[in-house]
Amino acid sequence: MSQTDKQNIGKIGENEAEKFLKRQFYRIIERNYWKKWGEIDIVADKDEIIHFIEVKTVSREIVPEEESDNYSPEDNIHPWKRKRLSRVIETYLLDRRIDENRDWQVDALAVYLNGEGKVLKVDHLEDIIL
Repeated sequence: MSQTDKQNIGKIGENEAEKFLKRQFYRIIERNYWKKWGEIDIVADKDEIIHFIEVKTVSREIVPEEESDNYSPEDNIHPWKRKRLSRVIETYLLDRRIDENRDWQVDALAVYLNGEGKVLKVDHLEDIIL
């Protein structure tokens, strides 16, 4: 699978994640906040808490069907990814001049797609530990 195919699948996942969050009454603040040391997929707000959301998209094209039941996309948030995410969140908070007393958390959204790119399910893991 080419990098472009993976990027397209990731984009579909992020779009579906945004729809899911809006249905759950999150307000999307920003998507794809990027610095050379990392990226935040989605920044959202709900109940006065800022949510930094890492989106992991799984397609039958990436994970074979026999392995998909045991596959957890959140397991793919490796220690180096957590370190980069932590650093880019710190940058975001400073860059956007967010009050240091403002509550925030990191969430993961796992979007599962079938072979045609249709959503099978979305799992929302809230307040994951960095």
